[in-house]
Amino acid sequence: MNPEDLELLVTLQMPFGKYKGRLMADLPGNYLVWFSREGFPKGDIGRLLALMLEIDHNGLGPLLDPLRKRHPAGRG
Repeated sequence: MNPEDLELLVTLQMPFGKYKGRLMADLPGNYLVWFSREGFPKGDIGRLLALMLEIDHNGLGPLLDPLRKRHPAGRG
């Protein structure tokens, strides 16, 4: 994990699927678990989804709060 990935979680929107347009950091845990069962997409999106699953599963979401304050609007 690197700091740039954490920044991406609070700025990058999900580019497809049921939660298209939602920030990666705001994806529900059950959706992340579904990806872990079905297989994460290849590339950066899959890597970020897997990272978000680990953060969510381990209750580490508050680590993203300072980054959210720096990037309140997110980006697409």
